[in-house]
Amino acid sequence: MRNSVVIDTVPGRSYADITREFEAPVAAVFAAHADPDIYKNWVGPRGLDTRITHWDFRTGGGYRFEQVDAEGNTYAFRGVFHTIREHELIVQTFEFDGAPDEVSMDIMRFEELPDGRSRIVDHGVFSTVEALEGMMSQGMADGVQEGYERLDEILAS
Repeated sequence: MRNSVVIDTVPGRSYADITREFEAPVAAVFAAHADPDIYKNWVGPRGLDTRITHWDFRTGGGYRFEQVDAEGNTYAFRGVFHTIREHELIVQTFEFDGAPDEVSMDIMRFEELPDGRSRIVDHGVFSTVEALEGMMSQGMADGVQEGYERLDEILAS
């Protein structure tokens, strides 16, 4: 696979750095994060149906979405968009309803690369080391990888 997700963590630290390159320009990758009709089709692992229940993509706005698996189990997520700079930066919180009081902050930078390519560099800060370890043990890496593979498919079409 040409563009795999790289997740760097430091033992004893409550942050993760996630890097991923795309065969598409920054404008297209950013739009896929901004437009709920696109976002719902790629976020998270395959096999989950995503429903956006709230979407206000602007500085100070917020979001909520639910993902439903084949057995009908629902997983809900929400957060606040703290800062949006088109084609450059998204600063947002991320909270899984199944882990109340555990909120992470993501600082996602969108970088233009040569030949119409781009990169996302995401610095995710968790409230505790245990919160990060819990997310990792619940398959965060697989979910991010599969989601970005799905985004690749959308960007290619």
